[in-house]
Amino acid sequence: MRTPTQPVRNRLHHPELTTLVQTARFHAGRQPAAPAVLCEGRTLTYADLHGASNRLAHALRAAGLTEGDRVAYLGKESEHYYEVLFACAKTGTVLVPVNWRLTAPEVSHILQDSGTRLLFLEEEFAPIVGGMPTAPPETVVGLGSIVAWRAGHPDTETGFEATPDTPVAQLYTSGTTGLPKGVVLAHRSFFAIRDALAAEGLDWIDWRPGDIALVGIPGFHVGGLWWATQNLNAGTTIVAMRAFAARQAVDLVRDLGVTTACVVPAMLRMMLTEPGVTTGDFTTLRKTVYGGSPISEALLEKSLAVLDCEFAQIYGLTETGNTAVCLPPAAHVPGGPLMQAAGRPYPRVRVKVIDEQGRELPPGAVGEVCLHTPARMTEYWGLPGKTAETLVDGWIHTGDAGYVDEDGYVFIRDRVKDVILVAGENVYPAEIENALESHPLVAEAVVVGTPDERWGEQVHAFVVPAPGQRPSSRELHTFLVPRLAAFKLPSRYEVIDHVPRNPSGKILRRELRDRFWSDSARKVN
Repeated sequence: MRTPTQPVRNRLHHPELTTLVQTARFHAGRQPAAPAVLCEGRTLTYADLHGASNRLAHALRAAGLTEGDRVAYLGKESEHYYEVLFACAKTGTVLVPVNWRLTAPEVSHILQDSGTRLLFLEEEFAPIVGGMPTAPPETVVGLGSIVAWRAGHPDTETGFEATPDTPVAQLYTSGTTGLPKGVVLAHRSFFAIRDALAAEGLDWIDWRPGDIALVGIPGFHVGGLWWATQNLNAGTTIVAMRAFAARQAVDLVRDLGVTTACVVPAMLRMMLTEPGVTTGDFTTLRKTVYGGSPISEALLEKSLAVLDCEFAQIYGLTETGNTAVCLPPAAHVPGGPLMQAAGRPYPRVRVKVIDEQGRELPPGAVGEVCLHTPARMTEYWGLPGKTAETLVDGWIHTGDAGYVDEDGYVFIRDRVKDVILVAGENVYPAEIENALESHPLVAEAVVVGTPDERWGEQVHAFVVPAPGQRPSSRELHTFLVPRLAAFKLPSRYEVIDHVPRNPSGKILRRELRDRFWSDSARKVN
């Protein structure tokens, strides 16, 4: 493995910055000409970012938006995404990034649930908004005209000063009821882990002068938003990909001299299987941060050999403000005892494992993993009951089953909640089951996650037909396509006579799922 080219003492940490408002102001004054965002050959400097987001903030105010109003962004990554993010920060409005892979009904739910008043819309996705069963927000601004829309407004600040507890983003994560929930994150969610690492002098994840960071995970995902803000807070340069493509990612690393990257394991696998990829494509890369799902030992070995850099695994949820646990580079030893671990908590983050009665379990005992982190969410938007179930006395109940060893390392073994992880995206069975059961030929449906070498997990649907019916896989798939995003669609449909249940009527989902995982030490992938 290459030796890092810069000593750890050169880490970038600006402890005086506690909000994104301060970040934009500080770096525009300190290094105005430094590149903040690179996207498809365009460069947005820190001065550009500050000025454009100021104009956009005044434009939001002129459109009647005030503190607490929701502003949605439906589009692929670009410099405009970050201009909107900082404009929201400077007005106290809350950014709602919308997954552009969703269908019209799914997008409609997010816009309605959040109460979005203004939508920034990439023209490519106008048909989705046009096909929604509900009316669009009162104001829709095409991204192609965003420059003209903000023109004429001053490039000075609005005067709004956020606090670390001011909400700044609302990200939607699928829920056990089938409807996505809005996770509200405050400014502190994007500073707390940085401060914790710096306080202990740890370089598990670090930012250094001259860093150029590839943002492989999209900004509607907490991992992509968190990674981008960490680098912008440090004053480094981010490379925004419109949408992840393996060949393009390899080319960007090589041609732009990328030094750090944040990806999910499926992205690594795709990059390494691109024809002609060699170690020479990654000579500038010093650290790869990955999360969303565990990495297989075979993929890690190949990644270490080809990328030839340090690796850090991060574990957390949208509700924890992204990462709360990290497997540091030193633990990434193929065949080593920690390669099955999710990692250990950062300083200032606590972990406990509890049983079904909420009692804390000793090291080695398997139960639900709970995390106490200063980066945690403030609430599920408009769902106080659900918030109280997940956020208890400052502890986030993850829904993951695992244990903590004597050295404080967290090991994830299964899931308490019925979530499926497809290439780092949370998919909840209830959402798919509800859609399937609305088909006239389906009496009942149960969905589980099964192992998949490329994507980590895939969706497997069990279907009980209506009396006298037998729907084909093609019929069911065609029915679901306009109702669910592509990554939620089942890879296989299996017809069964009945759904297994316990005496109280609860579905024995585990009975259907376990046969696919019989050869795995972990029932997560």
